[in-house]
This record gives sequence, structure tokens and C-alpha cells, in this order.
Amino acid sequence: MFRVLTRKKIAWFLAILISLLLLIMVAWIAVAGPVTVYRVIRYGDTMIDDFKFYPFRRLQASDSPFLFHEKAAGLSMPGVVELDGGTQADLEDLLQSNDTIAFLVIKDDALVYERYYQGHTQSSLSQSFSMAKSFTSALVGMALDDGLIASIDQPATDFIPELAEAGFEDVTIRHLLTMMSGSNYIENDNPFGIHVILNYTPNLEREILSFGMERMPGEHWRYKSGDNALLALILDRALGPITITDYTQERLWTPLGMQYDGLWTLDHEGDGLEKTWCCLAAAARDFAKLGRLYLNDGNWGGRQLLSPEWIRQSTQVGGVPETDWPGDFRAVGWRNYGYQWWLLSDEEGDYMASGKDGQYLYVNPSRNVIILRLGWSTGDLFTSQWLSLFKHLAREVS
Repeated sequence: MFRVLTRKKIAWFLAILISLLLLIMVAWIAVAGPVTVYRVIRYGDTMIDDFKFYPFRRLQASDSPFLFHEKAAGLSMPGVVELDGGTQADLEDLLQSNDTIAFLVIKDDALVYERYYQGHTQSSLSQSFSMAKSFTSALVGMALDDGLIASIDQPATDFIPELAEAGFEDVTIRHLLTMMSGSNYIENDNPFGIHVILNYTPNLEREILSFGMERMPGEHWRYKSGDNALLALILDRALGPITITDYTQERLWTPLGMQYDGLWTLDHEGDGLEKTWCCLAAAARDFAKLGRLYLNDGNWGGRQLLSPEWIRQSTQVGGVPETDWPGDFRAVGWRNYGYQWWLLSDEEGDYMASGKDGQYLYVNPSRNVIILRLGWSTGDLFTSQWLSLFKHLAREVS
């Protein structure tokens, strides 16, 4: 009798559990859509090789690639480096043991240090994650230079009138660049939430048009990939018949002499929209060339590709109060947020494009240094320690 009752209870418990799971799955599909749910289950957490799994548009390598000098005459790298707090470590061991796949140090156009790990090579592609936001910022500046956008104080609803009813009339392109839109976008890993949906959806435009407002634009800063997604839709509509990938090819990939093909991931095949906040895949050297463009005030080999004023505005301390910085950013001493760039210190004037799992493009104009780090994760190091390493290397390369 006892065994029968126990079996009945177990069966009853399992039936309830399965019913609850089915209800949760039905609710999730209703909120996110069946393709989105399938992609989340099929591919799991976002990784640096995600570009292999989704639709994309290809960026063609330049016929005349720009090559950094292979030999850094008179320049040397320290073998032992210092992190924050005075901790010392062997550089090679530090990189290998902390999930790094590529690490480049460039000074005066010379590759002072170039290492690849875990089977990654010079030609391997890796997903940028939020480093892509800084590339998007450059494209917005170029669209401004080309007259496709009248002003960054132009309302977003000039390009996306559908959002007027949602309260976006006063949201400008500047608000989106500085992540002060006031939108209700929340960046977290809740599978029912908009951030996860945005990363996996096959219909980006529909999700972007579902955004709402929670406060007045310009009064509060909050990191939101949704603001970059809005920039993507604005760019897409400003460009008209050509795609963001076409424009990236014309204004960045070919002029910068990208050595390898790249990819912009799309939400769906055919007329899909580029996922500009996360999903540019490129080789390490080619990622670093955006840093060189900014170091040279938008000039590349005598051709002005981007306004020097845009570079200045993008990388200067803005008006975000320190009290609005996220706690972890305040802890590592990050000064502010520019136009999709992290601004680091007044003393060095350095800044950084930063992506999930430790994708970093560090630029130090005062020392003419670019450092690129790509990895599967940040390893055992905090962002503050990686940043401390970059600053140390920028000072020590001589």
C-alpha cells in the first residue's frame, strides 16, 4: 500500500511539474515567438562564435589591405606586467590562463606584440559583442558627414515615425548615442525580457517598434543595447536602398584596408536588419583599425573618412552625473560614456570599445597606442584589472 501511494504521489508530482513547464513554455513562446525560443534553446548563451549560427551579410576584404608594420623598430614590450594594486605577472602566462584568444599591442602603426591562443589565428573571425556599438557610432558620424542625417539633435521619429505614439517625439539621435533615451529597455538575461528577445529574434524591427518610454530623455543614463538598435533602424532607413553592411563596406571596410572578410549578423535572411549592438565578426587586426582611424582624427592615408569634430565629441566627457554611473563602472574608475565609447581618464584621454566576455579595443591618443584583446571570457580578471593592464602597457611600451 505504501509503495502504491508513493508511486501515485510521484506520478502526481511529475504531472504537475510537466504541466507547469508546458505552461511556462507556452507563455515564453507567446511573449518571444517560436523562432526566438527555438534559437535560445538551440544555441544557448551568446558566444564569440555565434556568427556561425545566424544569417549574415558578408563584408569583403580590401584588394589593397592596410598592414601594420610587422617589426617595431626600437620598441619593446615588458615580459612582466603590473595590474591594479601592484600585482605583478608574466604577460604571456596571464593571457594564456585567462581565456584570451587574441592580444595585439600597436604603437606608432607598429605591431609591438601579437599573440593568438586556443587555435585562434591572425585570420580567425570573432564576434565583437558590444565593441560593435563603437563601429555603429562611426557609421552614424559618417552618415552625418554624408548628409544622410541632418543633425544628431534630429528626432528619432523623423526616421521612425511609428514610435511617436509611444512617446519618443523628444528622443534625439544624441540621446541614443549617449544612452540617455529614457526608454524602458532593460538589459538583463531574463529569457522573457526584451534584451534576450532582441538578441535572438527573427524580427528586429517589430521588437524595436515595441519599445516604450519610462522617463524624459536626457535626464538619466542607463546602459541599453536597445538605444543602439534604434540607431540601427535609423541608419537603415536613412540609407534607403542600401544596407548597413553596404555602407560599412563603402565607408569603413574598403577605405580602412581590412585584411579579411567580416560579417554583420542579421535577424533573418533576405531583407534582415543588422544587429549593430553586438554582432560584427572580424579578425583581430581589422578590429584594431577602428582604433587607428580614431587616433588619426578620422584621417586615413590623407583621406578624411570621418569628421575630426565627430571624433572629439565621441570621446570627450559628457554630461552624465557620476551618481548615474553603474556601480561596477564607478568601481573601475571609468569616467563616462561618449558616443558609444567608454571614456576612461582625463589625464590620458584614453577610451575603449568594450564587449561581453572581455572584447576590448583600448585607444590611448597621448601615447599613440592601440590594444586589442579578444577572448572567450574575461578569465579570472575583472574589467578593472584588464584596464589596469592596458594602461600599464601603454606606459611601458618604449
